[in-house]
Amino acid sequence: MIVGLVAGAALLLGAGAADARLRPHAHAVGHRAIHGSDYHPPYAALVVDDNSGQVLHEVSPDEPRHPASLTKIMTLYLLFEQLESGNLRLDTPLPVSLHAASQPPTKLGLRPGQTIPVEDAIKGLVTKSANDAAAVVAEAIAGTEEEFAQRMTLKARALGMSGTTYVNASGLPADEQITTARDQITLGRAIQMRFPKYYAYFSTPFFIYRGMAMNNHNSLLRTVDGVDGIKTGYTEASGYNLVASVKRDNRHIVCVVLGGTSNAARDARMRQLIEDNIPRAATERTAPMIVEKDPEPQGGEFSLSSTRSIKLTPEPVAVGQPVPAEAAKPADVVKPADAAKPGAAPERAADAAKQAVAVPPDRPADAAKPSVVAPDRAAATAKPAIVAPDQAAAAPPPPSSFSAVGAP
Repeated sequence: MIVGLVAGAALLLGAGAADARLRPHAHAVGHRAIHGSDYHPPYAALVVDDNSGQVLHEVSPDEPRHPASLTKIMTLYLLFEQLESGNLRLDTPLPVSLHAASQPPTKLGLRPGQTIPVEDAIKGLVTKSANDAAAVVAEAIAGTEEEFAQRMTLKARALGMSGTTYVNASGLPADEQITTARDQITLGRAIQMRFPKYYAYFSTPFFIYRGMAMNNHNSLLRTVDGVDGIKTGYTEASGYNLVASVKRDNRHIVCVVLGGTSNAARDARMRQLIEDNIPRAATERTAPMIVEKDPEPQGGEFSLSSTRSIKLTPEPVAVGQPVPAEAAKPADVVKPADAAKPGAAPERAADAAKQAVAVPPDRPADAAKPSVVAPDRAAATAKPAIVAPDQAAAAPPPPSSFSAVGAP
């Protein structure tokens, strides 16, 4: 009998290993992430002057790192494409599947069978970093999250992000989900150029969903002059990540910190990078536009925005609304020839996002077991981790409510 149980367990483990790369690592739900003084995830940082394209600061900008919930920037990029093309509207209800509802925290607590409007999904992603909302968006656009991740990777290649591979839409831990600081800078700049109107959602200070108020995890929006977005991220393997965009006195820089040892250490490092480098930034735009290129050998421009006809329940998607001029032709971006379709729908009012409210900051918890970078990148990650000097002495994060996986 014991032999039979062992054989059965081995069979189950073997079957599970086949798709392990497509799902999060196992984790203890409800446990807080508590790090000791020996917690030093691999560090990387990059600061780029958006006006000139000049690199102002860099540490290991091309070394592979786990993006954690920075992944959701690309999820939103593909969603903004659908809004711009008219395939989706801000009030389009997106169906919630069992797969989406079963995503680990942080999450909105969506239930199978319900729907969530596109705009609420956007706000849930930029504030709460909701993993269930990310899966809902992925399935609405591509049918399955796996297919959506493939499209994310293709879009990364089109933008020149050669060091980035996506496995899921949320950033939940997966060995093969990797990126670089340089690629995140590229994405952080491109999403602003391509979708200036929708990019404004990244500055949403808080979101109230079904009576529950959620602060934006990016505390620099509230504490650093000129910060207008964009996204935080955390897993045990990645450390504390942040992409930030700052505009002051006609200067504009985009900064990335990967591998912070705590929220506090990451934010302190980002503040230092901002203050050290924004005075050096140019005041006039001379940088070339970020253009999507066909990743295939034959070259050319392309767009994935129309590769699938979206079908949603319980009601059909309305298309054919006039495209506002500023949405069809955003400033400072060269769009693919087929990227702009007629029919962008009108936005819903977002006045509530401009209000101020005092709510306890919800610290997400993206924590999970450490993961290993994909085998073909192992040689790069074998180098000693570089940690910013200010991180080693950073105080541990203040008490917080970690559930399991999310993105502070």
